[in-house]
Amino acid sequence: MEYDDPEHGKAVAERAREFVREEVIPVEREYLGETNVPDDVVDDLREKAREYDVYGPQLPEEYGGLGMDFRAMLPVFEEAGRSLLGGTAMRCAAPDEGNMHTLEHFGTDEQQERWLAPLARGDANSGFCMTEPMQGGGSDPKMLQTSARKDEDAGEWVISGHKWWTTGGADADVFLVMARSNPDAHPYEGTSLVIVPRDTEGVEVVRDVPHTGGEPVGSSHAEVKFHDARVPVENTLGPEDGGFMVAQARLGPARLTHCMRFAGMADRALDIATAYASEREAFGEPLSEKQALRHEIADHRTSLHAARTMIRHAADGIADGDEARIEVAMAKTFTANVAQDAVDTAVQVCGGNGIGKDLPLADFYENVRAFRIVDGADEVHRRSIARWAFDDPDNEELAGITRYDDEL
Repeated sequence: MEYDDPEHGKAVAERAREFVREEVIPVEREYLGETNVPDDVVDDLREKAREYDVYGPQLPEEYGGLGMDFRAMLPVFEEAGRSLLGGTAMRCAAPDEGNMHTLEHFGTDEQQERWLAPLARGDANSGFCMTEPMQGGGSDPKMLQTSARKDEDAGEWVISGHKWWTTGGADADVFLVMARSNPDAHPYEGTSLVIVPRDTEGVEVVRDVPHTGGEPVGSSHAEVKFHDARVPVENTLGPEDGGFMVAQARLGPARLTHCMRFAGMADRALDIATAYASEREAFGEPLSEKQALRHEIADHRTSLHAARTMIRHAADGIADGDEARIEVAMAKTFTANVAQDAVDTAVQVCGGNGIGKDLPLADFYENVRAFRIVDGADEVHRRSIARWAFDDPDNEELAGITRYDDEL
């Protein structure tokens, strides 16, 4: 399929596909069924990614990346997503990818030197602390309870609160923390994003919350508590009380890069399913000759094509300076379900080999299910889409109906 991607993006995507096929997937096969890939193996893969010239497609060149614009890098992210190790190896996996994007666009020179540079090199890890346990902020961010109180005399933020589902938090060296900095204002206008190093006194990483998926890269979702943790006011990322604006600027592009990675996963899952069905015989012929299966694969390929097109349409809006909130919501919800359905079918086609871990499908299955929740649950995005859809109904369309005669 041709998607009118920039030529530079196509070229890098071709190199990324070769890198994932030749370097990443052999390592993936070696560690399937393991809890995580050792750090030294990841470091070796990242060095090979640099040799293939695919490391950090989204990162500025001065930080060792390729400096690609948003639209051009989308097909590269899809190739990275063909293996659960791909994004990690190419340094474009969540949450670090989104956090680096935020530091690049909103960080001061000092913040970028201290935090963006080591993150870009792969020498540090980060977590994004937004979600809170019940009854804190989650799908309704207005419920945010974590506070950032300013100690004017000390020139410090004093952060108190309880976060969880902080992706990457168990291994994070630094957290980007959403906190209420102006309790008298609406949360959208009184919340700040603050950089909090892990070794700050009062920061407690309670646990890696047990969860579905995460293997073989060992991705964590941590519970974190802040007990009057103090950091300089200079650690504010973006404008004070402007945390939600910064978060939206982070989440829109991050949702689309997530979509592309999962599109790559779905694409490879279908490749595995068709290869298996072509070789596996049952009832006198290969499974691939069964019409019901062929139609099901055809439907998944059609839906995946539609998802890729929606993602690029939303990305064009962002590249033009628009938030494209509805387009992103549509693309995210649609792609999450398309990818999940494709992986589910691939597991079914492969039978026992689908749920076993000699193939990556079982790990794909566990990981893809989370995408309908993370980066905004389906229901939240549908709520936004419905609000837009019902915003201004055209009542002239009802001109021809018969109405009750009130004069009777």
